[in-house]
Amino acid sequence: MPGALDGVKIIDLTAVLLGPFATQHMADMGADVIKIEPPEGDLLRNSGRGPSPKMGPIYVAAGRNKRSVCLDLKRPAAIEVVKRLVKDADVFIHNSRPQAIERLGLGYADLKKIRPDLIYAYSLGYKRSGPYGHKPAFDDLVQGVSGAASLPSRVDGGPPRFMPSLVADKTTGLHLAMAVLAALFHRERTGQGQAIEVPMFETLVSFWMTEHLFGETFKPPTGTMGYDRIINKYRHPFRTSDGYICALPYTDRHWQKFFEIAGRPDIASDPRFVDGPTRARHYSELYQVLDSLLLDRPTAEWLTLFDEADIPAMPVRTLEEIPHDPHLVATAFFTERDHPTEGRITTMASPLDFSATPTSFRRHAPRLGVDGPDVLREHGYTQAQIDALMAEKALLIPTFEEAAAAPTTEAPAAS
Repeated sequence: MPGALDGVKIIDLTAVLLGPFATQHMADMGADVIKIEPPEGDLLRNSGRGPSPKMGPIYVAAGRNKRSVCLDLKRPAAIEVVKRLVKDADVFIHNSRPQAIERLGLGYADLKKIRPDLIYAYSLGYKRSGPYGHKPAFDDLVQGVSGAASLPSRVDGGPPRFMPSLVADKTTGLHLAMAVLAALFHRERTGQGQAIEVPMFETLVSFWMTEHLFGETFKPPTGTMGYDRIINKYRHPFRTSDGYICALPYTDRHWQKFFEIAGRPDIASDPRFVDGPTRARHYSELYQVLDSLLLDRPTAEWLTLFDEADIPAMPVRTLEEIPHDPHLVATAFFTERDHPTEGRITTMASPLDFSATPTSFRRHAPRLGVDGPDVLREHGYTQAQIDALMAEKALLIPTFEEAAAAPTTEAPAAS
């Protein structure tokens, strides 16, 4: 069955992970995503090693269900190709600084003349109208300025540090995809296109401060910033007799049952733990009690006891263990497939499950520029015109040898 975005065409000038993560989800939903890449390709192609040049593992994961067209946008003929593609596109999306895109003649004011109902979406580091609006942004920088890097310090008093994930890129990418879907829905009802701006900084501040504005939500404040249960230094995976477990008794019934199966029903009557509001004032003591009681038995035994008591608990997995998790095996989340050029690869299913318009894996991440001629033919170009663009080096299809000889600088954690 076709996906929810079947028939939607997206011209994708995004790079690295923020934008490609957004368009990956829309491609999984059935959109025709035409990825426009520069002669050197998306920098994400160089992160990690694959069997072939510029086919790194993160690119292979985020590039599925897309087609690659390689254009040198320093050449006017290549700009005209983009504009021709926009004529019958639904969405134009990028994550470059707006000033740079506008200098190329690809700003919203330029493209809405070609397609008045176009959804024009972009992400940048900081809201354009603010004093940071001109600055470049990378995941590390936004983790720092948004407060993310300081959060571990509130837990353990150590120095600020980055979360070991491109969390700013991926979180903003999801917001960007959500905004595009809302704009498509609005256009379906009204016929109106529009421009969308999704800044990383403001997105991440909203993300953290939903819970961490906390006591400063009210005027006068009812407390400090920082959700105390979350930044408590005793909140962590708990050691068992043979490993670790994540356990979260939550309701009154959960705690009473836990103290019972732990052999300490007397703790349930401790005045610090008698009900939810009281426990909330004594999380440090409560987590320390939990920590001490879980040491007595192995992880598997605790998981069985918690399941029988309907108390939330899960094991702690390493990255290496995740592909073998029995739930993910049963739901076929990981699948091995044969890539047409890269050999056997592991792919992940979309986490989105639609009953009527399912997501699908339709094509593998392409080599740089390989879809260019087909895409241009679909948009009315003759073979002679395609040959002329290639002779001018406005349109490129790098050979394996050319890709191998191109710079392979590791892509930074960038937007």
